[in-house]
Amino acid sequence: MQLIVGLKGTGKTKTLIDAVNAASKETSGVVICIECGRKLTFDIKYHARLVDTEEYGVDDADKLYGFVCGMLAGNYDITELFIDSALKICGDDVAAFEEFVCKVEKITTAHKIECVIVASVAPEALSEKTSCFIKK
Repeated sequence: MQLIVGLKGTGKTKTLIDAVNAASKETSGVVICIECGRKLTFDIKYHARLVDTEEYGVDDADKLYGFVCGMLAGNYDITELFIDSALKICGDDVAAFEEFVCKVEKITTAHKIECVIVASVAPEALSEKTSCFIKK
């Protein structure tokens, strides 16, 4: 589990795009990238599955967790999971976002899935329970 956090304009999305595209070249499994809106359509290579949460009415942390679980339950070949704008999808609720991160860490670890979550938040705004996942 890795968190890529920082304020707007710090290069988080570029880092995510590079990671998704690299993973889709290297993996023998399925790479999933969950986004909020269709802003990554032309940046993510077609090898990765790009999924827009807005199409499915996912607009809070509980729905996002259920969405992730549904994807994992429906496809046993997922090896990497990327989530862009996760805090925004969680309704900008930092506490709910942190609970989401902890739950996703548990399930992805249990299924041996690499997970990267991107959020526009200052690192110091996160508590100890999630700050340990921040990519340095």
